[in-house]
Amino acid sequence: MQATPRSLRLHIGLFGRRNVGKSSLLNAITRQQVSIVSAQAGTTTDPVEKPMELLPLGPVQFVDTAGVDDEGALGELRIARTRTVLDRVDLGLIVTEAGAWGDFERALLVELKGRKVPVLVVFNKADLRMPTPGECQLAEVEGALPVAVSSLTGEGLAALRAGLLQLAPANFFDNQRLVADLVPPGEVAILVVPIDKEAPKGRLILPQVMTIRDLLDAEAMALVVQERELKLALERLKAPPALVVTDSQAFLKVAADVPKGIPMTSFSILMARFQGNLAEQVRGTLGIEQLRGGDAVLIAETCAHHPVGEDIGRVKIPRWLTQYVGAKVHFAHVQGRDFPQDLSPYRLVIHCGNCTGNRKEMSSRIQRCREAGVPITNYGLTIAYSLGVFERALVPFPEALQAYEEMRTT
Repeated sequence: MQATPRSLRLHIGLFGRRNVGKSSLLNAITRQQVSIVSAQAGTTTDPVEKPMELLPLGPVQFVDTAGVDDEGALGELRIARTRTVLDRVDLGLIVTEAGAWGDFERALLVELKGRKVPVLVVFNKADLRMPTPGECQLAEVEGALPVAVSSLTGEGLAALRAGLLQLAPANFFDNQRLVADLVPPGEVAILVVPIDKEAPKGRLILPQVMTIRDLLDAEAMALVVQERELKLALERLKAPPALVVTDSQAFLKVAADVPKGIPMTSFSILMARFQGNLAEQVRGTLGIEQLRGGDAVLIAETCAHHPVGEDIGRVKIPRWLTQYVGAKVHFAHVQGRDFPQDLSPYRLVIHCGNCTGNRKEMSSRIQRCREAGVPITNYGLTIAYSLGVFERALVPFPEALQAYEEMRTT
């Protein structure tokens, strides 16, 4: 893996009317021709993403959006795609120009602030006209930090970068630990990584790579084995490992081979904690008990891989869940950004580990499910529950285990 994954990047969205220079601004910030620039309004049709290292801040992901004042049927589609970006940005840039600040920009600001997203108001085209002190003061009063920039001359770009540094969540890059807080320095974690048809050729899947890197950063040790090698690996260790992490599909075999006193969980459950609210998804898992024949379940993935063979989301989870429920359940599938606005048709949402998304997007989806009254869980939690190893998989996470026990007794 040569670059920081998107899930670990601070997502910065550029929003505004058509033709205010959002794409030009992104090109100026990144010093690259990332977005197509034209004098014709509406050139940007889909969100354009650009990862970069914004020093001294760190790894970020800029997302250039279509103008949200677009018109017509095609414009509505562009606006819908732009609004999905609101679900995953950690910091927002409202791009406008001097003399243009009005109700439209104010509504955008209210939307972002309502999502607790810090906002930088960028008065672009400063080479043509500078914003008045009154315009800047108005943006400040309404809760945003203003800055004047010229994408053409580069004027104000240093102030823009300083504003990004000022508004970025202070702990964004500091407190993201996937597994290292569960494995002390010098201790061993065994990672069970099946190599089958679904394993990508010549490489590991992203959660496995992220787990190995997090352990190395914490000066802990990672012993990577396939499921058939696990028993031998345990026998050869002089002391028990601090943790065993498995691919969720191998839960049953791993649970049988790992002594009860050794904590065990899955990569998917680690991602549920890392990317969202594990306790909320643990509570959502109990929605499985409410499923009846004919109910609809939504299975959502943020990546867009081509399913092969015994695909986990299309074959294995539906099979295990149907066996557990004991009745025919209907499954719908969505990928990438296509998470539905209307969740009322579904009795349960089962989400992937979201390794290609970010925490903000996952939190937005969890919140949307909460508002719709639809329980949400994740792949690893669903598999553990269906196969009868749920409590054991939660042992490393006392708060999540407590949430489960409280739900079970109410």
